[in-house]
Amino acid sequence: MSQYVSFIWPWMLWTTLLAPLLIWLYVRLRKRQQQPAVDLGPLWLAQSHSGQALGRRRHVPPILFLIGLTLLLLALARPEAMVRLPRIQGTVVLAFDASNSMLADDLEPTRIEAAKTAAQAFIDNQPDNIEIGVVAFSSGGLVVQQPTHDRTEVLSSIERLSAQGGTSVGQGIFTALNAIAGERIAIDEEAVDLESGMIDAAMLQIDDYSSAVILLLTDGENTSSPDPLEIAQVAAEAGVRIYTVGVGSEEGALVEVDGFALATRLDEAVLQEIASVTNGAYYRAADQEALRDIYESVDLKLAVDGEMMEVTAILAALSLPFLLAGGALSMFWLGRAP
Repeated sequence: MSQYVSFIWPWMLWTTLLAPLLIWLYVRLRKRQQQPAVDLGPLWLAQSHSGQALGRRRHVPPILFLIGLTLLLLALARPEAMVRLPRIQGTVVLAFDASNSMLADDLEPTRIEAAKTAAQAFIDNQPDNIEIGVVAFSSGGLVVQQPTHDRTEVLSSIERLSAQGGTSVGQGIFTALNAIAGERIAIDEEAVDLESGMIDAAMLQIDDYSSAVILLLTDGENTSSPDPLEIAQVAAEAGVRIYTVGVGSEEGALVEVDGFALATRLDEAVLQEIASVTNGAYYRAADQEALRDIYESVDLKLAVDGEMMEVTAILAALSLPFLLAGGALSMFWLGRAP
């Protein structure tokens, strides 16, 4: 059960017993008063200093004063209360395409280096409570850095990325989901059609990770299974939004791999579909400046979190109006402070 109110110095709550003691003393003094028609002396008066009968009003100043004093006594125990504040929170996994096609130079100096530079700007802009992880994928996927608050570790893992191999966008998404979950996500065999490799997302049993976002940086040229749209549906079932970032140009470029010149170009269609399936967004990265703008526009989750906060000063401030009102009314009606 969550705790909404606590005290740093709970032993000071014993001082609040002074409140019922003062009530007892007040009642006892009232019973001892014997002269209702005249001013009754320096303690408790039944009439104002002008001789006008006060009636029940005579109890108002001491009651107000008692409320203010009780609040001050509670403040001595240094109370804490659960305060709910809106803040940006969640997990972001940067999924880098580290295949040979990312060595193309249609973004200077290369696609992968441009993506790495922009990622550093993104990391610098994130609040401290955002966890950031790094995934690299080519023919397979690898969690390079589990989500962490340590920005130095994240930046170091990005610097170590290098490109090689083919491209499996589906593996990249699935590996990013594993990084978010903190473990390998098990997929029920009955949900997979072994002949086609298709995944029935409706049959999946996957936890909710709606506070997580995947930034998928790739040229979109998928050359290996599984089908990225099927894995994107898995992400959608988990509530994970995927923001796809198209790195490269439609005209494409040539990349030399093992002595062969391979043509590579940006495939926007599949990236747009992935973003659509997961309720994310697709961005075209024409250059490094455009990449930086994309990182700044990613919509992270705004949550309302509760945390214990000391409210001693608030209680002390609340007591002041009661004390002042009690004193002012006592002076106005009775001609003296309570």
